[in-house]
Amino acid sequence: MKSWKIDRLGDKLSFVDVPIPEVRPGSVLVRVQSQALMSYLKPYVEGKLPAYRAPEDFTPGGNAIGTVEAVGADVWHLKKGQRVVTSSHLVARENVPEPGQVLIGVTSPGGIGDALQSSWKDGTLAEYVLLPAQVVTPINGLDHYDFPQLTAITRCIVPFGGLTRGRLQAGETVVVNGASGAYGSAATLVALAMGASRVVAAGRSKETLDKLAKAGGERVIPVVLTGDVTKDTEALRSAANGGAHLAFDQVGNAKDPNSTLAALGSLYRWGRIVLMGSSAVPIPINYLQMMFNNWEIIGNFMHPQGAYLPLLSLVRSGQLDLNPIQPRVFSLPDLEPAMEYAGKAGSLELTVVTSSK
Repeated sequence: MKSWKIDRLGDKLSFVDVPIPEVRPGSVLVRVQSQALMSYLKPYVEGKLPAYRAPEDFTPGGNAIGTVEAVGADVWHLKKGQRVVTSSHLVARENVPEPGQVLIGVTSPGGIGDALQSSWKDGTLAEYVLLPAQVVTPINGLDHYDFPQLTAITRCIVPFGGLTRGRLQAGETVVVNGASGAYGSAATLVALAMGASRVVAAGRSKETLDKLAKAGGERVIPVVLTGDVTKDTEALRSAANGGAHLAFDQVGNAKDPNSTLAALGSLYRWGRIVLMGSSAVPIPINYLQMMFNNWEIIGNFMHPQGAYLPLLSLVRSGQLDLNPIQPRVFSLPDLEPAMEYAGKAGSLELTVVTSSK
């Protein structure tokens, strides 16, 4: 089979012939049909993102849509020919207080995760991928979506994990900070599908927010942030009709905490804020303000193992429409121009790579 391989991050990425992996107990061999590229895949493979810990001699790539080619022993439900979605987020199966976790084909947080990564190091930028069964979810129905469009579900799963962790309830008002980004835009659409009565989409790009509001409908209220915490807090509370029950923070590479502080300040008393972005700056917290308002700050990484099942149900019911996220399709051999495009794509665009066959 064909696969993209790299000796280590920063080295040359090569499109090579490698053997099709053999199944082992607890594993599933998936023929990859389509996958979305990370917007930062190019600097990632070039070794310019030091926070990422990848193995040596591996195939990059995260989530994908595909079909089951074969299953190993101790796999009972997944069958050959099933259409499936795969997740890169692998958590060790042992019943221990803090099981190791990795993003297969992407990174390890260290510790036991490094050993876990060495056992499952290859990602999805290949014609086939071998994965542990617990990260593979069957897709029932949804035949009206082709593989590239269905790939949008792999973007939606990340904010779905955070909104679920934030205990979003039907009828609540949500502020999405970073809504002009790819995951923030998806969070807006997912929050609507989960029953939010109003979503305040906050970001810096008016053009992007206006497009998102058009896609999401009248329940989406766009707010262009200024960087002034006091003014932005007031604008968010006004757009939320007095305050929000939940804030979802998906800012990427923020140079200051101002938008996060404004999102926090937009909350009603007893409100929650979920942090899922990639900001690397400290957040100065007012101790008394937190206490008197009974606010809750929730850090969240990725999503529970079974999260694709309810998310797919939202798509089947029509509550979550994937069509506002438009795929731009490249073939597997054309990864390099696809990476270039992914780095420049708009928030409602999805750079999709499909199998070369």
